[in-house]
Amino acid sequence: MENVDELTAIKAVQLIKEGSLSAEELIMKKFDRIRNIDGSLNCFISVLDEVAVEAARTVDKRVRMGEDVGRLAGIPIGVKDNICVEGVPCTCGSRMLENFKPLYNATVIERIRGEGGIVLGKTNLDEFAMGSSTETSYFGPVRNPWDIGKVPGGSSGGSGAAVASGEVLLAFGSDTGGSIRCPASFCGVVGIKPTFGRVSRYGLVAYANSLEQIGPIGRTVEECALFFTVFSGHDPKDATSLPSKREDYTRYLVDDVQGMRFGVPQELFGKGIDERVEKVVWDAVKVLEGLGATYEEISLSSLKYALPAYYILAMSEASSNLARFDGVRYGYNSGEQGKDWNEAFSKNRREGFGAEVRRRIMLGAYALSAGYYEQYYLRALKVRTLLKEDFERTLQDFDAVLGPTMPFPAFNIGEKIDDPLALYLSDINTVTANIIGIPAISVPCGFADGLPVGLQIMAGVGEEGKIIRVAFTYERNTNWHKKIPQIDF
Repeated sequence: MENVDELTAIKAVQLIKEGSLSAEELIMKKFDRIRNIDGSLNCFISVLDEVAVEAARTVDKRVRMGEDVGRLAGIPIGVKDNICVEGVPCTCGSRMLENFKPLYNATVIERIRGEGGIVLGKTNLDEFAMGSSTETSYFGPVRNPWDIGKVPGGSSGGSGAAVASGEVLLAFGSDTGGSIRCPASFCGVVGIKPTFGRVSRYGLVAYANSLEQIGPIGRTVEECALFFTVFSGHDPKDATSLPSKREDYTRYLVDDVQGMRFGVPQELFGKGIDERVEKVVWDAVKVLEGLGATYEEISLSSLKYALPAYYILAMSEASSNLARFDGVRYGYNSGEQGKDWNEAFSKNRREGFGAEVRRRIMLGAYALSAGYYEQYYLRALKVRTLLKEDFERTLQDFDAVLGPTMPFPAFNIGEKIDDPLALYLSDINTVTANIIGIPAISVPCGFADGLPVGLQIMAGVGEEGKIIRVAFTYERNTNWHKKIPQIDF
């Protein structure tokens, strides 16, 4: 049998169903790996030892009885710690929610458990998913398994690093402006940001309601397609959920891009792009051309407005959403008595939130305030419409839009944390998909001085099948996804 640490989710399900690998053995191996290496990586905030082992034994029992154990039978899954699991702390990487335990499961958790998936633990993240490096967590930064001196990307850095290092086979991330695709790119794994409304947000602690989506992270396109199939689809508990039938995305795992046309916007290779990343991504585009596709270099002039519009929208929604965390109804309470409500409210939030979250709340409140609403927030909404129209016109002529996921490879821990603008600029290629609600995928396409680089593929609303097909074809004809970090610390 293959090395358990190098198994894909697809192969593991096959072995468990045929009885040559027990789910309990797989889970215990992953717990051993977490104990051995997570002290250096810090991917997990909490681990569900007893619950996960009991779930694995149930899967094994059902296999022995000849029952259907589901499409994710016995697969260990990491859950980003802003997604609710009943009775398990959901901290959002913040002191504010350090002791919060949800009384219910997110819809995506119910769905994966219904197919035999096993929650191994809650993964670390930038505080309230606000960041691009997973350095702002109250529980400490996550480190990149390719180089522990580098960041893993954010905000789903714990999930990306846990998959890359083999601590789990699959993981949930959430993507508000690139928070799945960024760690996928930096950690050399695959991550999908779905169409807005394709996945239920019920049980996801809100950051920016009109932008965020839960999505899959895995080592390969194939296992991400399977994982995504299980938890996507309409949910009546989520008012933003699209009223569409559930779909089997594994049917798009077709090794064929013959006749497809791709647009490659020059703006995605603009100022700040690392020359090494640019070369690797263009090499990837040439691979797809060699497989029968054609491409055209294009200009999407509206992209230059995407980043400022995104941060106005995201911070404004964050300011509104996080107002509930006051230490009275929800969250951290300093415990001091004798102060009036305003003083207590201010102290609770000052101590409960980290610097980046406080910054975004204040900037969002400013953008929504009287006298500035039309100047900032309303203009950002108009830019959103402009971007949407521009992309719709482009995608009438092309099947997908290609470019680098991130403008540079993973940077040093501490390098940008004191320069918020530099961190915000790292999202320049990813935020557009969130602003206009289209699907996007990051797939490994090479290395820059030993650090992974991701190719981003974007398509029209509801066209997850198309990006999966393109990414799968690229993956099948290259070997980058087979590269695994050698962890010897």
